[in-house]
Amino acid sequence: MVRSGGCGQSCCMPGPIALTPLRIFLADDSALIRERVAALLRGAAMTVVGEAETPQGAIDGILLARPDVVVLDVQLDGGTGLQVLRAVRLAAPGIVFVVFSNNAAPAYRKRYLGEGAGQFLDKSSEFGQLARAVADVSAAVH
Repeated sequence: MVRSGGCGQSCCMPGPIALTPLRIFLADDSALIRERVAALLRGAAMTVVGEAETPQGAIDGILLARPDVVVLDVQLDGGTGLQVLRAVRLAAPGIVFVVFSNNAAPAYRKRYLGEGAGQFLDKSSEFGQLARAVADVSAAVH
């Protein structure tokens, strides 16, 4: 017997929970890397909601799109990812960051993680771990 909450139809029973894909913003000075990262994340059922190659373009785009996670490079065209991280964390502290860079020396890792990035990955050796890192940092705060 199916209980229906008194309305006589099964419509009153809770249905399956719909999961919305994670919304991701990509900030990297390389169009080729942005394309590769977007393809990787789409393959993991994530949605890319914006891209930028400059610090100001990233800040503006992120604050407009309000993604769940930003994938951020250390070096951007005309500036650094640190400018983006600081500005966005101040204006929208609920947006989380995964830094994804070839500049993965310990000093960079320490600096970006100290400024509030959720994870820091090296493009050259941890590319395959990016989708998992994005899901992990999102789950930790959402």
